[in-house]
Amino acid sequence: MPAPPESAKAVLRTAAYAAIPGWRDDSALAAWPAFVAGCAALLGQSPAAATWRGSCEAAATVDAHDDIAVRAFFEAHFTPYQLTGADGRDSGLVTGYYEPLLQGSRQRSERYRFPLYAVPDDLLVVDLGELFPELKDKRVRGRLEGRRVVPYWPRLDIDAGNAPLAGKELVWVDDPVEAFFLQIQGSGRVQLAEGGVLRLGYADQNGQPFRSIGRLLVERGELPLAQASMQGIKQWGREHPAALPALLAENPSYVFFRAVAPDPAATIDGPIGTLGVPLLRERTIAVDPTIVPLGAPVFLATTYPLSDRPLQRLVMAQDTGGAIKGALRADLFWGFGDDAGREAGRMKQAGRMWLLWPKDAPPPY
Repeated sequence: MPAPPESAKAVLRTAAYAAIPGWRDDSALAAWPAFVAGCAALLGQSPAAATWRGSCEAAATVDAHDDIAVRAFFEAHFTPYQLTGADGRDSGLVTGYYEPLLQGSRQRSERYRFPLYAVPDDLLVVDLGELFPELKDKRVRGRLEGRRVVPYWPRLDIDAGNAPLAGKELVWVDDPVEAFFLQIQGSGRVQLAEGGVLRLGYADQNGQPFRSIGRLLVERGELPLAQASMQGIKQWGREHPAALPALLAENPSYVFFRAVAPDPAATIDGPIGTLGVPLLRERTIAVDPTIVPLGAPVFLATTYPLSDRPLQRLVMAQDTGGAIKGALRADLFWGFGDDAGREAGRMKQAGRMWLLWPKDAPPPY
């Protein structure tokens, strides 16, 4: 069963690799492409480059086909810290996400009438840290109303056409529920009626809080907890089409997208995460970056969806998500397509995490 929500505070406890369950059994080599891609991004960022330069430069000498050598590299260059909550708990919630395929068109029609939008021109992003240093890394989103900054339009108003988004439609799709879950996943592909595939990546968000409609259906007695998965919510929507718009509007958060051109030189065919690199299926996670620094290797010990079968592996923290908050919270990227979506939609498992941090750098906190 998933652990209850934890405090946003985290404590790092030094650990030994021998004490990490599954460390010796996992293929560290499987995560290596994600680590190498992450290094390329981290070394181009300041001040992150100073933290990662030593380990990333050392990675260039490792035999990328030798699992033993890759595992030895991490053991030699990284100190493992188990993440715990401020209350001492070491187990939190691990969910899953994926890259879906939707059906759509560049032109609105009776079938394709649900828009996916680019970032609106009137969306403001205010960096509070520039005004108040104690609020470093805090940003709010809104819009101008006269001389005042007010919250940006919530989902209800956007879907009702109250926001000035005409002309910002990237594509029109045929299913409002699929469009809704694409926003939760943060990226996806659209099979175009005109031919070809459009890849979409996260561009921005309206600043409104995320509210789980699955939890809401459970609270209302519309769904049992065991069926409050992505698949269960989609089925509920098909059975209650008239009530669906009001349910979706209960989540005021709204995501805007950008078209993404695949990089022919990329070795990983995945959506672009927050770190700016393609996500590797089953080897990358979304995290709360105030707890787990982006780019860091993490050893994840959880179980497969709806089972007690161990899922213990090295992953890379290369993405974030609006609902991924707190010390013991992770979202595992399952990959592209229906099979990945089946696993991601059912995953609500308890899990533990070990942050691997460069030995030549002080702990992040």
